[in-house]
Amino acid sequence: MSNIAVFGMGYVGCVTAACLSRDGHKVIGVDVDEEKIAAINAGRAPVSELGLADLIADAVDAGRLEATDDVADAVQRSEIAFVAVGTPSDNTGAVFSGSVERVVESIGQALRGSRRHYLVVIRSTLLPGILEDQLSPLLEQSAECKLGRLLCLCNHPEFLREGSAIRDYDEPPFIVVGANGARDADQIFDLYGEIDAERILTDTRTAALVKYTCNAFHALKVTFANEIGTLAQSFGANGHEVMQMVCRDRKLNISPAYMKPGFAFGGSCLPKDLRGLTRHAEQQALRLELLKSILSSNDSHLDRAIRMVQDAGHRSIGIIGLSFKAGTDDLRESPLVMLAETLMGRGYDLKIYDPGVAPSRLIGQNLAYADRHLPHLAAMLTDEPEEVFHHASLLVLGTDVADDLDWKMKYSGDVIDLRYDLGAPRRLLTTVQ
Repeated sequence: MSNIAVFGMGYVGCVTAACLSRDGHKVIGVDVDEEKIAAINAGRAPVSELGLADLIADAVDAGRLEATDDVADAVQRSEIAFVAVGTPSDNTGAVFSGSVERVVESIGQALRGSRRHYLVVIRSTLLPGILEDQLSPLLEQSAECKLGRLLCLCNHPEFLREGSAIRDYDEPPFIVVGANGARDADQIFDLYGEIDAERILTDTRTAALVKYTCNAFHALKVTFANEIGTLAQSFGANGHEVMQMVCRDRKLNISPAYMKPGFAFGGSCLPKDLRGLTRHAEQQALRLELLKSILSSNDSHLDRAIRMVQDAGHRSIGIIGLSFKAGTDDLRESPLVMLAETLMGRGYDLKIYDPGVAPSRLIGQNLAYADRHLPHLAAMLTDEPEEVFHHASLLVLGTDVADDLDWKMKYSGDVIDLRYDLGAPRRLLTTVQ
C-alpha cells in the first residue's frame, strides 16, 4: 500500500482521498482551509457527496486518513502527491492555473535536497500544454531537480460526477494516465487494485484533452437533445420519443461510428437534411445555434485542408478518392470535389484516381453536380493509380480507396492524408522514404 498526499479537499480531492484510504492506502489531505482540515480530522465530510461521510468517518477511525495544512510534512510522509485543486475560468474565460502552480511549487520546495523518488500526479483539469510548459519547469526549478529518474510528473484526469462520484470512482469507463514512461503510470494504476477498468497509458497532452473532450461531448449531447426537442415541438412531434428511438440505434448513433477525426462530411443526405432543419428553424424564428453551426464548421474543415495543400508548396497534385466515401460513385457535395474544384480554380495541376467514379457512368443529379463543379473531370480522372503517382509531387489521400493501393512502395513524394493529418499532431507533410 502507498502513502499519498492529496492536495485540495474539494469534491474531487475529498472523494479521491476517501476512496484511496478505503482501499487501504495511507492518505494525508492537504488544504489551506482550516474548517475543512478540522472536519476531516473529526471524521466529517467537508463537502456533500452521497456516501462520502461514511467513507471519511471509517478511514479516519482506522487511522488511514488525516488532514493538514503543512505541505512539507505531507510531502515528507508520502511518495505520491495528487494535486486536485480547482481550475476555474478567469475573467477572459481562460483556465486559471494559479492554484495548481502554487501547489506544485510548494511540493517542489518541500522536495528540495531530497534524493528519493517522488511522483506528482495532476488530477486537476488543465488544458494540454499547461503541465508541459508551466508546471514541469516550475517543479524542476522549485525542487532543484530535473524530471526523470527521481522526480516525476504525470497527468491523471478524473471522470467523477457530483452526486455519483464514489460510484464513478469504483466503476470508471477507463483509467487514463499521461506519463513519459510505464514505470510512473504503473505506480498510479497499482493504486486502483481490483477496480475492473481498462488501464490506458498515453502522453500528457492527450490525457489532458481526453477530459475536456468528454465534458464538451456531454455538453454537446445535452444541447443537441434540447434543440431536437425544440424542433419537435414546432413540428408537433414528441421530442422525447424521437430521442429515445435515436438512442436505440447502437450501430451508428450511440456507438464509435463517425467518432474519428478525419475529413469533412458530404454526400446527398447529411448536408441537405441539416439545411432543411435549419431553414425550418429560421422560418419559425427558433434559435438552434448548435444545428446551425454544423455546416459552417464542416466548411471550415474543408478550408483547413485547402490551406494545408497550399502551404505544402507544390503545384502538381494527385488526389486519391473523389466520391464522398469509398465504394460509391456519389459525388454530390463530396468535400473532395470541392477541394479539387478550389485547387483547379487556383491553377493547380490535378490528377485524380477513384475506381468507383467514371464520367461515362455518371447519370442524373450526380452527373449534373459533376458537370457544374468539375466540368473537366474526364481529363483529370485516370484509371491507373500509377499515373497519379508519376504526376504528383504532392499526393492527397482523401478516402479509404488509398488502403487498396500499394502507394507507400510506388510513390516517393510528399503526402497529406486528410483522413488523419487534420486531427493529429501537426505534420503538414509526410515524406515517404
